[in-house]
Formats: sequence, structure tokens, C-alpha cells
Amino acid sequence: SVYVYLWTDFGSLTGLGFCYSITKGPENATVLAGSEARFNCTVSAGWKVIIWLSKGSPVLTVTSSQGSLETTERFTSRNYTSGEQFTSELIIHNTQLSDSGRVECSIQQPSDNNFAFLSVQVNGSLLIKNSTLTVKENQTIEIVCEALGWAPAPDMAWMRNDSLVDKWSYVTQQSPGSHGLHNALSTLTLTPRDTEVLTCLADIEALPSPQNVTVTLIFDNS
Repeated sequence: SVYVYLWTDFGSLTGLGFCYSITKGPENATVLAGSEARFNCTVSAGWKVIIWLSKGSPVLTVTSSQGSLETTERFTSRNYTSGEQFTSELIIHNTQLSDSGRVECSIQQPSDNNFAFLSVQVNGSLLIKNSTLTVKENQTIEIVCEALGWAPAPDMAWMRNDSLVDKWSYVTQQSPGSHGLHNALSTLTLTPRDTEVLTCLADIEALPSPQNVTVTLIFDNS
């Protein structure tokens, strides 16, 4: 009977909500600097407190009795209830490169922290110094495309009119910039036989499509 009593007692504890858990933790996010990053943490019924941490430091607390306790405008939250489950959405505003790292959802239960990684990327500038160039027959030229102030260093590619250029036609060099940013210099070598448009492309994961800049080669066969 002692065992029955203990089992019943344990059952009443779970009924009071001492054994709630995280049913779905946050997921990794890659965003552009200056934009918002959002993370969701869903907990089961009976939860008492959710603490959000960024790179190990608490940034926002949600309690079942008082709701969200926000201490800074950069970290806010929205809350959703679905059936017996509760979801806290952490919103990081105006993300900075320094925000990159671990984002954690804790419910103060042993080994029940869930974490994801935030990657903040920076969309830098892209430049070809000449917008038009005149070339003569059998003249080999080099076109230089500069990507400045990116994080991470962008993947570079070239297009001639509407077709991608073979990788052996250009050389890309990366170098460190200031404030943890990266620069890249891509040099395309070609011998034009007609007037054509060249496009330099720079891409990072957070960009919906590559940034691009064009130059028009005017073929002079006089």
C-alpha cells in the first residue's frame, strides 16, 4: 500500500504541473543585420516560467502569472496559446553582427534547455569602377569587382549577358576588413568579340537573391 500511496502522490504532483516540458524548442535562424530575428519555444501545460537567453545572458522572462517581463526594447516577445500548449516567440529587433551565437529557451527544469543558433550577416557594397568600357578587336581586358564590408565574405560569380561565366575565367581574393567584416576582389579576364553586358554577383545565405552590379563592354571594330 505504501507503493500505491507514493504512485498516487506522484500522480497528483504531475497534475499540479511540476513535470511540464519544452515540446518544441527554437530553430536556427540566419538574418541580415538590421532586421528582426524570431525564435519560438513551445511548452506543455502547467508551465511556470520561460527564460530566454542570448549568448548565455538572460534577455527576457515570461511567467504564467504575469506574462512577458521585457527589460529592453531590443528583445520583445509575443505569446500564443493552442489547446494546452503555450508558445513564447522571442523577437530580436535591429540585429547586430554581435548578436550572432546561441539563443536559449529555459524553463528552469534540469537538462531541459533548448537552444538554436542565430547567424547575423552583413550585406556590404558592390562596385565596378567603370559602368562602360570600350574595347578593340583582339584586346584582352580585366574587369575588377569589389565587395566591401560583408559578413561572411560573399560568394562571387560573373555573368556574360545572361549566362554564367566559367570559374576559370575569374579569380576571387578575400581579405579581412574592419569591425569583423570581410572584403572580396574578383577579377574577370576576357577577350570580347562583340558588345556585351557583364554582371558581377555577390551572395550570402541571408540575401533572398545575390547583389549585382553591371558593366557594358562596347566593342569597337573600326
